[in-house]
Amino acid sequence: QVQLVESGGGLVQPGGSLSLSCVASGFIFRRYSMGWYRQAPGKERELVATITSWGSTNYADSVKGRFTISRDNAKNTVYLQMNSLKLEDTAVYYCNAHNGISNSDYWGQGTQVTVSS
Repeated sequence: QVQLVESGGGLVQPGGSLSLSCVASGFIFRRYSMGWYRQAPGKERELVATITSWGSTNYADSVKGRFTISRDNAKNTVYLQMNSLKLEDTAVYYCNAHNGISNSDYWGQGTQVTVSS
């Protein structure tokens, strides 16, 4: 049974930091690219950051220089460190696992991040 369990969301003031975690199970984690996506109210889900199985990263322009994605294959976990948070970062953040060879795609349930003064 595939599971992606996100944690670390919450309420933070503008300029603050949060760290999200996503623990995976039920598939061979190291073979998957992992990503974080977000969906704000009334908007479509958008890519935040991805990290390939060999550690290559990609970021949305809106978060470059502020967010850092990383992974620990020994712990089946992907992280998103979010610094200098802005009001517009408020969204539900989703963890994603993708394997381009098998075309498998898994999603977590999401964790709410609210940036507010």
